[in-house]
Amino acid sequence: MREVERLINRYSESHQNRTNVLIHAIAVPSIYFVTIGLVWLIPVPAFIAAMNITWAHILAVPVLMYYFKLSGAMGAAMTLLTIGVFVGLVALANAGINVLYFCIALFVFMWVIQFVGHKIEGKQPSFLEDLRYLLVGPMWWWVHWFKRANIQY
Repeated sequence: MREVERLINRYSESHQNRTNVLIHAIAVPSIYFVTIGLVWLIPVPAFIAAMNITWAHILAVPVLMYYFKLSGAMGAAMTLLTIGVFVGLVALANAGINVLYFCIALFVFMWVIQFVGHKIEGKQPSFLEDLRYLLVGPMWWWVHWFKRANIQY
C-alpha cells in the first residue's frame, strides 16, 4: 500500500460518523485557509515584500513538495487549493475585511467544532497521534472529490 493511501485510511478511521465527516468537510479546508492567512500576515523583510512574497508563499513550497511526494494528483489538488487560498486572502483584503480578525475568529470556531465532531465520533483527532495528520486532513477532503470524479489519487 502506498504511503498516501495508508495515511488517508488511518485518518479515515477517526472520521466515520456522518456528523463528524460533515463538520470536517467544512472545517478542514477552512482551517487550511485561515492558517495560511495567519502566516500570510506575518511581516517579511522589505526586500522580500518588494517581490510580493510572504512567509505563506515560502512555507507553501515545502508543504506542496510533501503533497507531491505522496501523490502527484494530490500535490496538484493541494496546489489548486493553495492558489485558491491566496486568491481568497487578497480578495478579503481588497474588500476591506480585517484579515487578521477574520482568520483568528474562523480558526478558533472551526477548531472548536472539529473537537465537537470528535466528541460525537468518540475518537480523538488523528494529529494527537502524529502531527503529519494536520497535513493529511486537506488530502482527506480531496479524496471525497476524487472518488466522485473517479480520479485515482
